[in-house]
Amino acid sequence: MKKTLLIVALALLTSLTASAQFQKGKGYVGASLTGLNMSYNGGDGFNFGIEAKGGYILANNLMVLGSLSYQHNGNDAVADHFTVGVGGRYYIIQNGLYLGVNAKLLHANHNYNDLMPGVEVGYAFYINRSVTIEPAIYYDQSFRKHSDYSTIGLKVGVGVYLFDD
Repeated sequence: MKKTLLIVALALLTSLTASAQFQKGKGYVGASLTGLNMSYNGGDGFNFGIEAKGGYILANNLMVLGSLSYQHNGNDAVADHFTVGVGGRYYIIQNGLYLGVNAKLLHANHNYNDLMPGVEVGYAFYINRSVTIEPAIYYDQSFRKHSDYSTIGLKVGVGVYLFDD
């Protein structure tokens, strides 16, 4: 019973602190770890990646994002690759649940290029007024070779919402 009350209290506290976080005019910076064998596609072995993001909230609950990432995996055809991308997030409810869409241009070391649109569902869990832990489930669609390079996975990030006050 005590654990249940504690969980309910934390959920209420999180939703109260998050109520003003997704307002127009706020900036965002974030970083995440992807892979760690938490993703799957047909052609990869060991998988590890890092990603950096920057964004701006254009309207309440609506953010535009830019991203850069590096991914290492055990596939000989596409061993290491870099991506640059743009996207957006819509915060469904004020406690941090969001839907994201993006498009990435992937470049690998063996003259491999791919355009990869993607979607994600995540949650911005606030640990203080502006810092979040952001787990997300994502799917990136490969136009080059769907069966080997389209990816579904889990990533965990840290986000910082920048305030002007």
